[in-house]
Amino acid sequence: MADSNPAANGGSVDTLKGNAQAAYNQIASGPVAQNVKDQSAKTSAEFSNLANARQTPSQPAATGQPLTHYHSFFSELLSWNNPRASAIAYASIVSLIFMVRYLDVVRYTFKLTWMSLGVTILAELAGKAILGNGLATQLRPRKYYTVPRETLDALIGDVHELINFFVIESQRILFAENVTASAVAAFGALLSYFLVKIVPYWGLALIATTLVFFVPLAYTTNQELIDHHLKQASDVVNSQTEQLRQVASRHTAQATEITKQYMGDYTAKAQQMIRGRSASPEITPKPAPQSNLKESDFPQAPKEGLKNKADSEEDEEEPLIAA
Repeated sequence: MADSNPAANGGSVDTLKGNAQAAYNQIASGPVAQNVKDQSAKTSAEFSNLANARQTPSQPAATGQPLTHYHSFFSELLSWNNPRASAIAYASIVSLIFMVRYLDVVRYTFKLTWMSLGVTILAELAGKAILGNGLATQLRPRKYYTVPRETLDALIGDVHELINFFVIESQRILFAENVTASAVAAFGALLSYFLVKIVPYWGLALIATTLVFFVPLAYTTNQELIDHHLKQASDVVNSQTEQLRQVASRHTAQATEITKQYMGDYTAKAQQMIRGRSASPEITPKPAPQSNLKESDFPQAPKEGLKNKADSEEDEEEPLIAA
Protein backbone atom coordinates (compact mmCIF):
# COMPACT_ATOMS: atom_id res chain seq x y z
CA MET A 1 0.00 0.00 0.00
CA ALA A 2 2.80 2.30 0.90
CA ASP A 3 4.74 1.26 -2.20
CA SER A 4 1.87 2.01 -4.53
CA ASN A 5 1.43 5.57 -3.39
CA PRO A 6 4.75 6.89 -4.79
CA ALA A 7 3.97 5.27 -8.12
CA ALA A 8 0.53 6.81 -8.14
CA ASN A 9 1.97 10.18 -7.21
CA GLY A 10 4.60 9.87 -9.91
CA GLY A 11 1.96 9.01 -12.46
CA SER A 12 -0.16 11.94 -11.47
CA VAL A 13 2.82 14.29 -11.76
CA ASP A 14 3.66 12.97 -15.20
CA THR A 15 0.03 13.33 -16.20
CA LEU A 16 0.00 16.90 -14.93
CA LYS A 17 3.17 17.68 -16.83
CA GLY A 18 1.73 16.16 -19.96
CA ASN A 19 -1.47 18.13 -19.63
CA ALA A 20 0.48 21.35 -19.06
CA GLN A 21 2.66 20.67 -22.10
CA ALA A 22 -0.38 19.89 -24.23
CA ALA A 23 -2.09 23.07 -23.05
CA TYR A 24 1.04 25.08 -23.82
CA ASN A 25 1.34 23.55 -27.26
CA GLN A 26 -2.33 24.21 -27.90
CA ILE A 27 -1.97 27.83 -26.83
CA ALA A 28 1.30 28.27 -28.73
CA SER A 29 -0.19 26.87 -31.90
CA GLY A 30 -3.61 28.40 -31.41
CA PRO A 31 -5.14 31.32 -33.34
CA VAL A 32 -4.25 33.89 -30.67
CA ALA A 33 -0.59 32.95 -30.63
CA GLN A 34 -0.52 32.77 -34.40
CA ASN A 35 -2.08 36.20 -34.61
CA VAL A 36 0.52 37.57 -32.19
CA LYS A 37 3.31 36.07 -34.29
CA ASP A 38 1.84 37.50 -37.48
CA GLN A 39 1.50 40.96 -35.94
CA SER A 40 5.07 40.79 -34.62
CA ALA A 41 6.36 39.81 -38.04
CA LYS A 42 4.40 42.62 -39.72
CA THR A 43 5.65 45.13 -37.17
CA SER A 44 9.25 44.05 -37.73
CA ALA A 45 8.76 44.31 -41.49
CA GLU A 46 7.31 47.83 -41.17
CA PHE A 47 10.22 48.97 -39.02
CA SER A 48 12.57 47.52 -41.61
CA ASN A 49 10.76 49.46 -44.35
CA LEU A 50 10.97 52.61 -42.25
CA ALA A 51 14.70 52.10 -41.72
CA ASN A 52 15.24 51.46 -45.44
CA ALA A 53 13.44 54.73 -46.25
CA ARG A 54 16.35 56.72 -44.84
CA GLN A 55 17.75 57.74 -48.20
CA THR A 56 18.65 61.14 -49.60
CA PRO A 57 15.73 62.45 -51.73
CA SER A 58 16.36 62.86 -55.42
CA GLN A 59 14.71 66.30 -55.47
CA PRO A 60 17.01 68.93 -53.94
CA ALA A 61 16.02 72.14 -52.17
CA ALA A 62 15.27 75.39 -54.01
CA THR A 63 18.92 76.40 -53.60
CA GLY A 64 20.11 73.18 -55.26
CA GLN A 65 21.41 71.69 -52.01
CA PRO A 66 20.72 67.99 -51.40
CA LEU A 67 18.34 67.21 -48.57
CA THR A 68 19.10 64.83 -45.70
CA HIS A 69 17.94 61.23 -45.45
CA TYR A 70 15.76 62.26 -42.50
CA HIS A 71 13.48 64.08 -44.95
CA SER A 72 12.56 60.73 -46.48
CA PHE A 73 12.41 59.08 -43.05
CA PHE A 74 9.95 61.55 -41.50
CA SER A 75 7.93 61.71 -44.71
CA GLU A 76 7.53 57.93 -44.61
CA LEU A 77 6.78 57.98 -40.88
CA LEU A 78 4.08 60.68 -41.05
CA SER A 79 2.47 59.30 -44.20
CA TRP A 80 1.25 56.23 -42.24
CA ASN A 81 2.35 53.89 -45.01
CA ASN A 82 3.60 51.72 -42.15
CA PRO A 83 0.74 52.14 -39.66
CA ARG A 84 2.16 49.97 -36.89
CA ALA A 85 5.50 51.77 -36.89
CA SER A 86 3.80 55.19 -36.99
CA ALA A 87 1.42 54.24 -34.15
CA ILE A 88 4.29 52.94 -32.00
CA ALA A 89 6.30 56.13 -32.66
CA TYR A 90 3.32 58.31 -31.66
CA ALA A 91 2.68 56.25 -28.51
CA SER A 92 6.36 56.46 -27.57
CA ILE A 93 6.47 60.24 -27.92
CA VAL A 94 3.24 60.68 -25.93
CA SER A 95 4.53 58.35 -23.22
CA LEU A 96 7.76 60.33 -23.05
CA ILE A 97 5.81 63.58 -22.66
CA PHE A 98 3.71 62.17 -19.82
CA MET A 99 6.77 60.64 -18.18
CA VAL A 100 8.59 63.98 -18.19
CA ARG A 101 5.45 65.67 -16.89
CA TYR A 102 4.45 63.32 -14.08
CA LEU A 103 7.70 61.56 -13.16
CA ASP A 104 10.68 63.19 -11.50
CA VAL A 105 13.16 61.60 -13.87
CA VAL A 106 16.25 63.24 -12.40
CA ARG A 107 15.34 62.27 -8.84
CA TYR A 108 14.57 58.68 -9.80
CA THR A 109 17.84 58.51 -11.73
CA PHE A 110 19.81 59.47 -8.64
CA LYS A 111 17.79 56.99 -6.56
CA LEU A 112 18.48 54.15 -8.99
CA THR A 113 22.17 55.08 -9.02
CA TRP A 114 22.72 54.96 -5.26
CA MET A 115 20.67 51.78 -4.87
CA SER A 116 22.66 49.99 -7.58
CA LEU A 117 25.96 51.12 -6.12
CA GLY A 118 24.78 50.09 -2.64
CA VAL A 119 23.89 46.59 -3.80
CA THR A 120 27.25 46.07 -5.53
CA ILE A 121 29.19 47.39 -2.52
CA LEU A 122 27.32 45.16 -0.07
CA ALA A 123 27.73 42.14 -2.34
CA GLU A 124 31.45 42.76 -2.62
CA LEU A 125 31.94 43.21 1.13
CA ALA A 126 29.73 40.22 2.06
CA GLY A 127 31.54 37.98 -0.41
CA LYS A 128 34.95 38.94 0.94
CA ALA A 129 33.78 38.44 4.53
CA ILE A 130 32.10 35.06 4.02
CA LEU A 131 33.68 33.48 0.96
CA GLY A 132 36.97 35.31 0.89
CA ASN A 133 36.21 36.59 -2.60
CA GLY A 134 33.89 39.43 -3.47
CA LEU A 135 30.71 38.69 -5.43
CA ALA A 136 31.08 41.82 -7.54
CA THR A 137 34.60 40.67 -8.43
CA GLN A 138 33.25 37.35 -9.67
CA LEU A 139 30.58 39.08 -11.74
CA ARG A 140 33.05 41.54 -13.22
CA PRO A 141 33.61 40.96 -16.96
CA ARG A 142 37.03 40.01 -18.21
CA LYS A 143 37.05 43.03 -20.50
CA TYR A 144 35.10 46.22 -20.00
CA TYR A 145 32.72 47.21 -22.73
CA THR A 146 33.83 50.00 -25.06
CA VAL A 147 32.05 51.81 -27.85
CA PRO A 148 33.55 50.94 -31.24
CA ARG A 149 34.75 53.85 -33.34
CA GLU A 150 32.54 52.79 -36.24
CA THR A 151 29.45 52.89 -34.02
CA LEU A 152 30.40 56.31 -32.66
CA ASP A 153 31.07 57.68 -36.17
CA ALA A 154 27.71 56.38 -37.39
CA LEU A 155 25.96 57.89 -34.36
CA ILE A 156 27.64 61.26 -34.88
CA GLY A 157 26.73 61.13 -38.57
CA ASP A 158 23.07 60.48 -37.74
CA VAL A 159 23.01 63.33 -35.21
CA HIS A 160 24.62 65.63 -37.78
CA GLU A 161 22.00 64.69 -40.39
CA LEU A 162 19.18 65.18 -37.88
CA ILE A 163 20.41 68.66 -36.91
CA ASN A 164 20.75 69.61 -40.57
CA PHE A 165 17.21 68.38 -41.18
CA PHE A 166 15.78 70.87 -38.67
CA VAL A 167 18.10 73.67 -39.85
CA ILE A 168 17.20 73.20 -43.54
CA GLU A 169 13.47 72.85 -42.85
CA SER A 170 13.39 76.00 -40.71
CA GLN A 171 15.07 77.97 -43.51
CA ARG A 172 12.74 76.52 -46.15
CA ILE A 173 9.76 77.58 -44.04
CA LEU A 174 11.25 81.02 -43.32
CA PHE A 175 11.95 81.81 -46.98
CA ALA A 176 8.59 80.38 -48.14
CA GLU A 177 9.90 77.66 -50.41
CA ASN A 178 6.56 75.98 -49.86
CA VAL A 179 3.93 78.66 -49.26
CA THR A 180 1.43 76.18 -47.79
CA ALA A 181 3.93 74.87 -45.23
CA SER A 182 4.96 78.42 -44.31
CA ALA A 183 1.31 79.42 -43.87
CA VAL A 184 0.63 76.39 -41.65
CA ALA A 185 3.71 77.18 -39.55
CA ALA A 186 2.64 80.81 -39.20
CA PHE A 187 -0.87 79.79 -38.13
CA GLY A 188 0.57 77.30 -35.63
CA ALA A 189 2.86 79.94 -34.15
CA LEU A 190 -0.04 82.39 -33.87
CA LEU A 191 -2.25 79.78 -32.21
CA SER A 192 0.55 78.79 -29.81
CA TYR A 193 1.06 82.46 -28.90
CA PHE A 194 -2.49 82.60 -27.53
CA LEU A 195 -2.60 79.04 -26.15
CA VAL A 196 0.61 79.39 -24.16
CA LYS A 197 -1.23 81.72 -21.77
CA ILE A 198 -3.66 78.98 -20.71
CA VAL A 199 -1.99 75.69 -21.74
CA PRO A 200 1.24 74.39 -20.17
CA TYR A 201 4.23 73.55 -22.30
CA TRP A 202 3.73 69.80 -22.04
CA GLY A 203 0.14 70.32 -23.23
CA LEU A 204 1.39 72.29 -26.23
CA ALA A 205 3.87 69.51 -26.98
CA LEU A 206 1.10 66.91 -26.78
CA ILE A 207 -1.19 68.96 -29.08
CA ALA A 208 1.61 69.56 -31.58
CA THR A 209 2.55 65.86 -31.66
CA THR A 210 -1.07 64.81 -32.16
CA LEU A 211 -1.56 67.29 -35.01
CA VAL A 212 1.71 66.35 -36.71
CA PHE A 213 0.81 62.65 -36.70
CA PHE A 214 -2.94 62.71 -37.31
CA VAL A 215 -3.42 65.57 -39.79
CA PRO A 216 -1.56 63.60 -42.53
CA LEU A 217 -3.55 60.50 -41.56
CA ALA A 218 -6.85 62.40 -41.87
CA TYR A 219 -5.76 63.76 -45.25
CA THR A 220 -4.72 60.36 -46.64
CA THR A 221 -7.95 58.79 -45.37
CA ASN A 222 -10.21 61.44 -46.91
CA GLN A 223 -7.94 62.58 -49.72
CA GLU A 224 -10.60 62.63 -52.47
CA LEU A 225 -13.08 64.64 -50.41
CA ILE A 226 -10.45 67.09 -49.17
CA ASP A 227 -8.98 67.55 -52.65
CA HIS A 228 -12.46 68.18 -54.03
CA HIS A 229 -13.18 70.91 -51.49
CA LEU A 230 -9.72 72.39 -51.90
CA LYS A 231 -10.26 72.51 -55.67
CA GLN A 232 -13.58 74.28 -55.18
CA ALA A 233 -12.01 76.79 -52.82
CA SER A 234 -9.15 77.32 -55.26
CA ASP A 235 -11.59 77.90 -58.13
CA VAL A 236 -13.54 80.45 -56.05
CA VAL A 237 -10.35 82.25 -55.10
CA ASN A 238 -9.12 82.24 -58.69
CA SER A 239 -12.46 83.57 -60.00
CA GLN A 240 -12.53 86.35 -57.41
CA THR A 241 -8.93 87.17 -58.18
CA GLU A 242 -9.70 87.30 -61.90
CA GLN A 243 -12.67 89.61 -61.27
CA LEU A 244 -10.53 91.90 -59.14
CA ARG A 245 -7.86 91.87 -61.81
CA GLN A 246 -10.39 92.80 -64.50
CA VAL A 247 -11.88 95.59 -62.38
CA ALA A 248 -8.42 96.90 -61.56
CA SER A 249 -7.38 96.79 -65.22
CA ARG A 250 -10.59 98.56 -66.29
CA HIS A 251 -10.12 101.32 -63.73
CA THR A 252 -6.49 101.59 -64.66
CA ALA A 253 -7.40 101.94 -68.35
CA GLN A 254 -9.97 104.62 -67.50
CA ALA A 255 -7.49 106.52 -65.37
CA THR A 256 -4.90 106.26 -68.11
CA GLU A 257 -7.37 107.52 -70.70
CA ILE A 258 -8.42 110.46 -68.53
CA THR A 259 -4.78 111.29 -67.85
CA LYS A 260 -4.00 111.19 -71.58
CA GLN A 261 -6.99 113.42 -72.28
CA TYR A 262 -5.93 116.00 -69.70
CA MET A 263 -2.35 115.87 -70.90
CA GLY A 264 -3.52 116.40 -74.47
CA ASP A 265 -5.66 119.39 -73.44
CA TYR A 266 -2.83 120.96 -71.47
CA THR A 267 -0.39 120.35 -74.31
CA ALA A 268 -2.75 121.97 -76.84
CA LYS A 269 -3.26 125.00 -74.58
CA ALA A 270 0.48 125.36 -74.05
CA GLN A 271 1.13 125.19 -77.79
CA GLN A 272 -1.57 127.82 -78.45
CA MET A 273 -0.04 130.15 -75.88
CA ILE A 274 3.43 129.72 -77.42
CA ARG A 275 2.12 130.32 -80.94
CA GLY A 276 0.13 133.41 -79.80
CA ARG A 277 3.25 135.02 -78.36
CA SER A 278 5.34 134.36 -81.48
CA ALA A 279 2.67 135.79 -83.86
CA SER A 280 2.21 139.22 -82.00
CA PRO A 281 3.76 142.32 -83.93
CA GLU A 282 6.94 143.88 -82.57
CA ILE A 283 6.87 147.54 -81.36
CA THR A 284 8.73 149.79 -83.89
CA PRO A 285 9.75 153.40 -83.17
CA LYS A 286 7.64 156.01 -84.95
CA PRO A 287 9.53 158.44 -87.28
CA ALA A 288 9.76 162.10 -86.23
CA PRO A 289 7.29 164.41 -87.98
CA GLN A 290 8.80 166.45 -90.82
CA SER A 291 8.32 170.29 -90.93
CA ASN A 292 8.39 172.60 -93.95
CA LEU A 293 10.70 175.19 -92.29
CA LYS A 294 14.04 176.08 -93.95
CA GLU A 295 17.32 177.42 -92.56
CA SER A 296 16.82 180.75 -94.36
CA ASP A 297 13.70 181.34 -92.32
CA PHE A 298 15.80 181.90 -89.16
CA PRO A 299 18.05 185.00 -88.53
CA GLN A 300 21.86 184.61 -88.53
CA ALA A 301 23.62 184.52 -85.20
CA PRO A 302 26.23 187.28 -84.42
CA LYS A 303 29.92 186.19 -84.65
CA GLU A 304 32.16 189.29 -83.90
CA GLY A 305 30.82 189.99 -80.47
CA LEU A 306 31.63 186.48 -79.37
CA LYS A 307 35.25 186.78 -80.62
CA ASN A 308 35.92 190.07 -78.76
CA LYS A 309 34.51 188.65 -75.58
CA ALA A 310 36.71 185.57 -75.87
CA ASP A 311 39.88 187.79 -76.39
CA SER A 312 39.11 189.87 -73.32
CA GLU A 313 38.73 186.72 -71.18
CA GLU A 314 42.14 185.50 -72.36
CA ASP A 315 43.77 188.85 -71.41
CA GLU A 316 42.35 188.66 -67.94
CA GLU A 317 43.60 185.11 -67.40
CA GLU A 318 47.25 185.71 -68.48
CA PRO A 319 48.49 187.50 -65.28
CA LEU A 320 47.19 184.67 -63.20
CA ILE A 321 49.15 182.20 -65.30
CA ALA A 322 52.33 184.35 -65.09
CA ALA A 323 52.09 184.66 -61.41
